[in-house]
This record gives sequence, C-alpha cells and structure tokens, in this order.
Amino acid sequence: MSSLIEVNAVAKTFSSQNGSVLALDTVSLDVAEGEFVVFLGPSGCGKSTLLRIIGGLTSSSSGYVRIGGRNIAGPDPAVGMVFQSYTSFPWLTVEDNVAFGLELSGSSKAGRQRRATEILGRVGLTKFARVYPSQLSGGMQQRVAIARTLALNPKVLLMDEPFGALDALTRVEMQSFLVDLWMQERKTVVFVTHDIDEAILLGDRIVVLSPHPGRISEIVDVPIPRPRTIEMTEEPEFVRMRHRLRTKIFQMASAAA
Repeated sequence: MSSLIEVNAVAKTFSSQNGSVLALDTVSLDVAEGEFVVFLGPSGCGKSTLLRIIGGLTSSSSGYVRIGGRNIAGPDPAVGMVFQSYTSFPWLTVEDNVAFGLELSGSSKAGRQRRATEILGRVGLTKFARVYPSQLSGGMQQRVAIARTLALNPKVLLMDEPFGALDALTRVEMQSFLVDLWMQERKTVVFVTHDIDEAILLGDRIVVLSPHPGRISEIVDVPIPRPRTIEMTEEPEFVRMRHRLRTKIFQMASAAA
C-alpha cells in the first residue's frame, strides 16, 4: 500500500508563563492508504496534538505533514475529524445534521438528501432521521457525528478518543460498529486512545508515544486477524500484547513523573 499521510520531523512548542514547552519532538510517520493506525500513550505524550497537526487544526513549529502529496497548512476537505464530544447541532434533526456540511459545500438540496439517506443507512440510523440529537443515546449521537463526517467523503478520518465519554457496554458496541464501517468504507483512519484493549481491537498498527516531550517510542504491528471481537481479549496473543503495551506505558509514565 502507498503512503497517504506523511509526517516528517514534526515538532510542536507551546508558550507558557514558565517559558516554552516542547510538546512533540521530531515525529516522523507514514500511514498507508486504507490503514487503521492508533496513537497510544500516557497523558502528556502529545497524541491529540499530533492528530490536530495532521488535521490542520494546529500548526507545527517545525516539520510538515502531507496528505496525498499536498502540504497540510490548515483544515482540508480531504480530512474529516471526530472528537470525543458529540458536536451535533441540537436544533437540527439527525438528517439535517448529517447534511449540514454538504450544504456549506454547495450541494443541492436533492443531493444533500440522497447522500444523508445513504450515510444514515450505513451507520444504522435510517429510522432516526427525523429525530433530534437530544432524543438519542450517547452512542447514537456519536454515530451521527461520524455520519456527518463521512457524508463529506474524506480520504482520511481522524478520531480523537471518540468513545471516551461512553459507558463500557456502549463503548464496546461502538468499537464493533467502527470496525464494520471501516471494513466497508476502507477510509484511512488515525485514532487516538489511552485504552490498550481498544487500540489492539481496532488498529493495524499501534504508534506508542512517550511523554514530555512526545516522541514515537515504538510502532507495533497487530498480528491478530480480523474480524476482532470482545471475546478475543482473553485469547493468549491478545493477553500478551496487552501485557507488553501496559508494561511499556507504565514504565514511560513512571520515568516521566
């Protein structure tokens, strides 16, 4: 597979009252088209900062990001982003939320409706098209956010702990939903999490970042075949991976304390 995302020597420095803080230090990474990559690491390792730089929401202090060979210097239509908060517009129906970005991009009313109907079918929300976000569960509201992003047909889907606010059962359901959707759509996904099991269940590769400043400590291939299910979390290979990653992250967090 060819590289779709190129992160080259990216560093990020923030200013604070106590001086400059180096949040990311010379991070380089290639992500192949259609790949599902997970950023994993302890708090303060710059996972979300790196994701926001890839998405053009935060500028790097040095280095660059390219997607499809083009430099990313700001928000780009090729990149969709899903955050932990649901970010739906409460005064719009589910269908109108999904169509909102299409309206801004100039799509016709008929075209917006066709695309919204198509995407709602893919995410299992067809019968909720006319209801408002406040009438939905947390997991279903997050599906709306994902559907709204997919409606614009981005090449890259960036996800910043999108299931972090959900209860344990809903989180498992949403992980399964996302994997099924990814296998249908084959979008390139970069996903941030601090949950080791989630990283193993979802990722083709896990990028482990060390904290203060954020650097790539290791990139781990996930050898467990797909489809992966919650029942697999007790299988020997999964348990070995969990132990290895947990030990590494604990050691990095302790060293940085």
